[in-house]
Amino acid sequence: MARRKREDEHDNHERWLVSYADFITLLFAFFVVMYALSTVNEGKYRILSDSMTAAFRNIQANSSTQLPIVVTPPIPMAQKQPQAARQAEVEKQKRRDKMRNVARELLDVMAPLIEQGKVRIIETSRGVTIEINDSILFAPGQAVLQPASSKAMRAIAQVLAPTDFPITIEGHTDNVPINTPQFPSNWELSAVRATTVLRLFADSGVAADRLTAIGYADTRPVEPNVLAEGRARNRRVTILIDSSVAEKGREVDMDGGSAPER
Repeated sequence: MARRKREDEHDNHERWLVSYADFITLLFAFFVVMYALSTVNEGKYRILSDSMTAAFRNIQANSSTQLPIVVTPPIPMAQKQPQAARQAEVEKQKRRDKMRNVARELLDVMAPLIEQGKVRIIETSRGVTIEINDSILFAPGQAVLQPASSKAMRAIAQVLAPTDFPITIEGHTDNVPINTPQFPSNWELSAVRATTVLRLFADSGVAADRLTAIGYADTRPVEPNVLAEGRARNRRVTILIDSSVAEKGREVDMDGGSAPER
């Protein structure tokens, strides 16, 4: 019996249609999902829109479908500033005004000496500084006020006595050394001169707890000590009227922190 010849198998050239159909199905499903996601719920959109409008206009929408919203009115900048800071600024401005009044009064009482170039009144960030040439206050190498200068110092004290500003009195010398039994160096001379003015102020009604005396000797010249004019300028007494308020200190503990104010 003759063997049948095995029919040759033919390749299926239409197999790609299955994959293509699956791809089209997935693509269609993808677009259906995207369309579903892009569909906006008009009711929810209107609620969201009304809520945002009410928040920006500080009113509540009147829509019956609106969700309850609590709108807090904006706080003015003035209310945001702490009460203590506002009070401190007010007090600072009051002290500035008082300091300007003091400066004007000092200009009036010291006008003759200012015209002679013996006294200068300088306004700084700390307050007002009165710079007095020592030639009208003390004899060379002495720390006793001359009679003519005592009147001028008492006039200054009368202006300062009613105020509450801290007052620092500084004594300054030139670089010419001094060596006497009373003043072994310019340090002692400058310190005693400052203390002399301080005592006159205290005797004239200025509260003693507002007064401080410092001697700087020749360490803070305002002019070079080369010429006689510069040395004469450096021999001076400076009265600083401080407009700032002293802050309470905090004790630093061993851990590096600060203890409560005292």
